[in-house]
Amino acid sequence: MRVATLFGITLSLAIGIGGVTVPVTQAVQLRDGLVYFVQPPKLVEATTTYKDVNVWGGTYYFTINVPENAGESLQKVTIAQKEGAENIRYNLDDTRAFVGTRDACGGLCLRKETQLKLGSVTNDRKTRTVIVNFDPPVTPGQTITIALRPVSNPSFSGVYLLGVTAFPVGEKSHGQFLGFGRFQFYSNRGSWWFR
Repeated sequence: MRVATLFGITLSLAIGIGGVTVPVTQAVQLRDGLVYFVQPPKLVEATTTYKDVNVWGGTYYFTINVPENAGESLQKVTIAQKEGAENIRYNLDDTRAFVGTRDACGGLCLRKETQLKLGSVTNDRKTRTVIVNFDPPVTPGQTITIALRPVSNPSFSGVYLLGVTAFPVGEKSHGQFLGFGRFQFYSNRGSWWFR
């Protein structure tokens, strides 16, 4: 079986008067219809507004770059807790996404013109996974940030690892693992003086 047939990569070349123009890349699709990114997105950063345990009103930010040559738009992102002493619960209705990074937005990320429209945002408690769907999908060439709101930070201190996976558009799409958001939560430092 030829590699080009296996992956179904198609390149279209437009011939002009002066020669060949820039190739246009489409998504990688297997024979069974499974769709892959040509160039997967990248997890740029994962940060939290508060690092103490039991803090209410925090936000976990996940910044993802969808490269120009991704070959397909970003349909959904899953965020799965892989490590941590306590299952983190979320206010899913408060989930937001915007174009840009948390640092670059200067506190204006929730303005209408920078917000991304989300489809369903759900939680699978068995796998400790939040699923964020984009409606419409995020086009290649953008850096976006997902703002996920926990009910509160965990009660137990320690390292919490949240695995981020991106899925391209398609009925059968292959998720590309982008890496872990690593959050370190600390016991209330002021309480040490009373022990």
